[in-house]
Amino acid sequence: MESSISHILTDPRYHDYLAILKGARNGLVYGVKIRFPHALLMSILFGRGDWKARARHIFTATKLHALSLAGFVSLYKALLLLQRKLNGGKERKSDTFIAGLIGGYIIFGDRTAINEQIVLYVCSRVVASFIPRAGTSSGAPSTSGSVRPIPPDAQLFSYFAALSWGAVMYLFQNRGETIQPGMFSSMRYLYQDSDHWNSLRTLFWHNK
Repeated sequence: MESSISHILTDPRYHDYLAILKGARNGLVYGVKIRFPHALLMSILFGRGDWKARARHIFTATKLHALSLAGFVSLYKALLLLQRKLNGGKERKSDTFIAGLIGGYIIFGDRTAINEQIVLYVCSRVVASFIPRAGTSSGAPSTSGSVRPIPPDAQLFSYFAALSWGAVMYLFQNRGETIQPGMFSSMRYLYQDSDHWNSLRTLFWHNK
């Protein structure tokens, strides 16, 4: 029995299908690793209600994040496999975009607090990828398995940082309704709540 399972696991004919399963597993694990400590910390620092309600929020947020990532990774890999089979076993550059497009719409298309955070995180990385990289790359384009990230050009990153902070501070002050709720709460805590106190206690120890 064990040898039969090992044979299936190492058989190239089943590799692409098992990769979908492994992708779901990795998405689930990574989602828990990312969301659980974040939800725990935010509940301790800024959570409302009793600890039972906070624990429920931590569990729900972690479950949603983990299941969303597991669903996206498995769907993305399945769509890549489907396109490759429809194209005679050949993979095209556009396959990744199409698979990501469909997977993103199906898995992350519903606007929830968790989905919004994930999508904004991804979007910020996409925008930042357009900053020219430090140095120059040579040779043929690398595959995803061999590519190594190159940091942005330091001077251009300085401009990018300045523009980003200038823009977000302007939006916070003048168009706060357009800012993502979690970030708005953080900025209000940092920049507005710090304008108010009525004693040493609320100046240094408690916010309000």
